[in-house]
Amino acid sequence: MPNHDLQISHIQSLKLAYQQLLSAHGYDAVVISSGAGPGRFGDDQGYYHHGYGHFLHWTGLTGVENSWLRIDGDGLARLWLHRPEDFWHAVAPLPDEGWTREIEVIGQNTAELTAEALVGRVVLIGDPRALSSVAGADGAAVNPAEFLAALDRLRVCKSAYEIDCLERATALAARGHEAARAAFEAGESEFGISLAYQRATGQREEHAPYHSIIGLNEHGATLHYQHYESSPPRPCRSLLIDAGARYRGYGSDITRTHAAAGEGHFAALIAGVNSLQKRLCNEISPGLDFVELHQLAHQGLAILLKAAGLVEGMTEEAIVESGISRAFFPHGLGHLLGLQVHDVAGKPRPAPADSPFLRLTHRLEEGMVLTVEPGLYFIPALLEPVMAGKYGPHLNRSLIEHFYGCGGIRIEDNVVVTANGHRNLTRAYLTA
Repeated sequence: MPNHDLQISHIQSLKLAYQQLLSAHGYDAVVISSGAGPGRFGDDQGYYHHGYGHFLHWTGLTGVENSWLRIDGDGLARLWLHRPEDFWHAVAPLPDEGWTREIEVIGQNTAELTAEALVGRVVLIGDPRALSSVAGADGAAVNPAEFLAALDRLRVCKSAYEIDCLERATALAARGHEAARAAFEAGESEFGISLAYQRATGQREEHAPYHSIIGLNEHGATLHYQHYESSPPRPCRSLLIDAGARYRGYGSDITRTHAAAGEGHFAALIAGVNSLQKRLCNEISPGLDFVELHQLAHQGLAILLKAAGLVEGMTEEAIVESGISRAFFPHGLGHLLGLQVHDVAGKPRPAPADSPFLRLTHRLEEGMVLTVEPGLYFIPALLEPVMAGKYGPHLNRSLIEHFYGCGGIRIEDNVVVTANGHRNLTRAYLTA
């Protein structure tokens, strides 16, 4: 069960923040749509609805559709919760938890927005598909960009309640990762590893914060590998699993890489990336520029590439400046984490030109929760052009080609920025 005292304090803080924003932008109230899962084209089935982030920020009610939350300038909060009369599907009871003392919950059969919610100068936010048919909303402001951006910024630094939710989601995912490793060592397929992960977390794949990445052998080199083979490869050399879990809408995001027995050289590379990842986490504290930490990751990777014999006859500085390190590590070091796995407002300034995929460019502040995920990949599409170019003589082709069959390595933890440093949520529950 959630910590109700923390959740109530969280909602009270949101009320004050929203009051200030409404006053600053000249509105009497904001109405937030929960949204709904879209239907499949040409079918009578629909997609699971995780929930709209700003709706979840208040309620934590995932999977809720066709509901409406109004927050007035005086702090009054009312939730019209859709509870259809339906004998085809189970209908959840009205919530009766501590937070309902702060938000009045009203059950209604209809999915329509009540006229009462549109009184005054109202700003409507949510999926345009849900807002386009709202009756009587002609005078409302719909998804104004400046107001939405201000709401996004409210989610950058997490409350104690949000950090508690993220830690619970991390602990849950850690259980899944332990089960996934055991399944890998028992010779399971990608599909079998996925089932073991879901069984350990107690969450179906569609309820997870994102589609789990479970790649055996060369599949680990596809950064967002999306398939689950039902038969294991022979021989099975490696596993890369990137998978999280949800708690009251908040999602964890953990990655681990494992080598099969007999793959000692690859296991040593995994240990090297793991050591680099822990050093990078230890740098985290308020005031640190995350872009600089990303650059430090490339410097550390360059040292590892030389030590492993993958790149020879070059200085660490030259390995980074030449772009070779980016061929082995093409993505960003991390991102904000919260109600979305790549949470909002992570880039107050553009990413550097040489790191276009970096999703986090903040100078770190207390309360931010982020991922730290360096990688080392053997991706032919990135490495073959380098080996064919002027730096080719410096790359150990035979060793690189040997590791093509192992795919790649990524180690990812969820980390809270504290007043004096950081707290690693993942390592508290998953030591390996």
